[in-house]
Amino acid sequence: MAELSWRERLFGGFKRTSDRLGESVSGLFGKAALDEQTLDELEEALFSTDIGPAMAARIRDRLAEGRFNRELTEEYLREILAEEIEKVLIPVAKPIEIEAFPRPQVILVIGVNGSGKTTTIAKLAHLFQEQDYGVMLAAGDTFRAAAIGQLKIWAERLGIPIVTGPEGGDAAGVVFDAVKQATAQGIDILIVDTAGRLQNKTELMDELAKIRRVLGRLNPAAPHDVVLVLDATTGQNALSQIEIFRDVAHVTGLVMTKLDGTARGGVLVAAAEKFGLPIHAIGVGEKIDDLRPFDPAELARAIAGAAYAR
Repeated sequence: MAELSWRERLFGGFKRTSDRLGESVSGLFGKAALDEQTLDELEEALFSTDIGPAMAARIRDRLAEGRFNRELTEEYLREILAEEIEKVLIPVAKPIEIEAFPRPQVILVIGVNGSGKTTTIAKLAHLFQEQDYGVMLAAGDTFRAAAIGQLKIWAERLGIPIVTGPEGGDAAGVVFDAVKQATAQGIDILIVDTAGRLQNKTELMDELAKIRRVLGRLNPAAPHDVVLVLDATTGQNALSQIEIFRDVAHVTGLVMTKLDGTARGGVLVAAAEKFGLPIHAIGVGEKIDDLRPFDPAELARAIAGAAYAR
């Protein structure tokens, strides 16, 4: 069986989201006129699909502009939705640029446990390998032996070096060793895993602050990126995670995973609209190459369930 293209995986991955959207608004199609009541119902229905109140209001306003003598069809709604989503996604669709000099570029990866953080690190490493960059991993989540073990397995599979320390050890010490080794070996990118415990924000803040201080001594520009991994299946909870981590960890960009496992993919749009942080990549599957940067127009059409091509 032929391997699905990224585009096919993208549209397949967002099928639950676009189907849910269709179900939410299906009762409104074919109404003779787009009156105020219908527009209100539509806004409410859109709001329930996780795209967020701001986007729901924008769609309502767009439809209100040209509502006279127009019947609301599913195709028309999905086209308008795709256009408005694309406008929100264009400014945030930004892959991680590898520009650090001197090398390595240090990428801190943060996120709550269970968000797919460790797997995302492996997928990012693979993505950079495909671009011919030398990559090293640092197991900075010393809080959990499982996280260290899992990262070691991925490093072995990908054939890349990894720096680890003992469980319960000093994360900043691991990062210090990793930067020194990466510098000595001429590595382009150092990806650092970090603890994902949100229960004690103070502890997390202290640990991240210590990592930053250590990095600053070796390379004042590091970390160059602080990437927050979000699990799309948590829906609106992902937004509160952005809020917390943005304040605690100075997040510079987002990666959203598990978009194929949920009907709540609209939360990606809500995150883009509310926070405006770069979204570096999205995950729509479990394979190593199922995490990619995205094209805003294509992704907008996948979320909206608009026709496959323009």
